[in-house]
Formats: sequence, C-alpha cells, structure tokens
Amino acid sequence: MSSSPFPEDNEQYDTEIVTLTDEAERSLECYVDHSLIIEESTYILLQPIDSPISIIAWDKGEDASEATLLENEAEIGEIFPDAKAVLAEQNLTLKHTAYTLTVAGELPPVDEGEILALEVEESGSDLEPEEFQFLASFFYQEEEYTIYTPLVPLLFFARETQTDQLELLSAEEYKKVQPLLEDLLFNEVE
Repeated sequence: MSSSPFPEDNEQYDTEIVTLTDEAERSLECYVDHSLIIEESTYILLQPIDSPISIIAWDKGEDASEATLLENEAEIGEIFPDAKAVLAEQNLTLKHTAYTLTVAGELPPVDEGEILALEVEESGSDLEPEEFQFLASFFYQEEEYTIYTPLVPLLFFARETQTDQLELLSAEEYKKVQPLLEDLLFNEVE
C-alpha cells in the first residue's frame, strides 16, 4: 500500500492493522491479509482482529425450532447487555463493532458435538453451508438466543479511496476483482 495514515505495527503478528468504520461511526480493527493494485486502485482483503460472532434467535414452533440470524440493530441493542454478560462468564468481551459483532478473548476449543451447520444464501448463488462453533446461550423475555462464531474466517474486501480511507466493496466492484483475488490466494497456497 502507499503511505497512509493506518497504523502498521503489531508486535504479536508483525502485520499491518487498519480500521474499518461504518455509517454509525463504529469501528472494526482488521489485519491486512492481502492487498492488490488493479488499474491504480488498491484493493485490500481484511480479517477482523477479534473473533466475529452471530446471535441466533430460536422460535419454538409446534413441530420444530426455527433459527433466525439476528441482523436488526434495534433487536441486537435490546439483547446486547445479556449477551455481553453471558460471554463475560467465559472471559470473552462482546463488542458492538462495525459490520459484525465481535468478541475479544480466547475462544474455547472446538467441540465437534456443538457445531451448527447453516445453509446461507450467497448473492445470486445456491445455498452454501457454513459451520459455526457454539459459544453460549441465554434467554431474553422468554426467547432463547445462542451465540456462535464462524469456523471459517470472516473476510472483508475494501478499496482504498483517494483520501486514504477504506470503503467496503459494492457487489459490483467485488465481482470485478474476485477472480484476481482468488488467483492471488490460490497462488499463495501453492
């Protein structure tokens, strides 16, 4: 990357760290996994420093339970204190960060018996199964909630602007650079 105002030293990992900021002015600290220059634009693959989490609400129906991934900011705000308290019991600190909720602290070892597989629809494609590690559960107003962290790292794709700020790629921009990023990652694995 060109000279930018982003901090560049992390003693533990010796990799560049940048901050994403959302419309609500929340921030998310990320490692720069890769950067790529295409047509004079710098594209960056980012991975959050803290572990991302998802909160799922369970509706108990007559025949089975139905899982709903919480994405509504108002609903997240309501249950956030309870979720934070239950994670604190495991020495995990819940953060309301930009673009995703995260936890700081050491995650428990993966228990194969407590992995949740969900089929998540990717934009314009078939359902893709994703696996999540169970962290905790709690009740809020008689509704059950569970907290999971994905087993596959959550990655963000951003572009550096003319003013050295970062902005997440739109779906159209991502489609433009996706083959190049996949080539870069594939070549690094070999």
